[in-house]
Amino acid sequence: MNIVIFGANGPTGRQATAQAMAEGHTVTAVTRRPEAFPVGGPLLRVVDADVHDAGAVEGAVAGQDAVISTLGVPFGRTPVTVYSVGISHITQAMARHGVTRLACVTSTSISGQESPDDGFLFRKVLEPAIVRFVGRTVYEDMRRSEEIVRGSDCDWTIVRPAGLFDAAAVSDYQLAAGPRLPGRFTSRADLADALLRQVVDGRHPRAVVEVRTMEGAPTILDVIRKEAFGGKKAKAR
Repeated sequence: MNIVIFGANGPTGRQATAQAMAEGHTVTAVTRRPEAFPVGGPLLRVVDADVHDAGAVEGAVAGQDAVISTLGVPFGRTPVTVYSVGISHITQAMARHGVTRLACVTSTSISGQESPDDGFLFRKVLEPAIVRFVGRTVYEDMRRSEEIVRGSDCDWTIVRPAGLFDAAAVSDYQLAAGPRLPGRFTSRADLADALLRQVVDGRHPRAVVEVRTMEGAPTILDVIRKEAFGGKKAKAR
């Protein structure tokens, strides 16, 4: 397949790019910083484009069989539009070029549902603090992007991970539509594989699915320290 990946230079985007090429797919990696893109190979084309530029997005989508969006921005106080504007330009370009298959990432934190194994501290203190304060502008725009995806004519799948962390390889993760899955963490390797399975195998069309890593997940404090309150600003994806 010919697959274009938006947000390819983020941690999940790099995983998805490498995994797709390992399966023999041709990948167009879209990034605003092509000179910093660390993945290479004969099946790779790196495109310098900003998702706020509709013309650049259309050029990247043309000739593709499927689209993966792993767009992500740092948490902060300023308004965020990269998810909603980006996915709007992506779905419009897909419609113009007859590309139907789309898989994109948001978050379980915008579901409004409680996880089956949530404790009081996580449910009433930690997650609300992240959603309503630390990551409020990011999650607001994720919600807008989901509405755009649902209203499109694409053969879409929205993939919602939990707290993201790095892992060396894809695990035997859980993936399902419906109520929230148990577990609070998703490795980026598992998330990348879940996205690929949606566009390559055609799983879960026009559905919202959740993905959870059940093996080797960190503790809540580990994830909070690294992803939200560490020395660097946290990126959403």
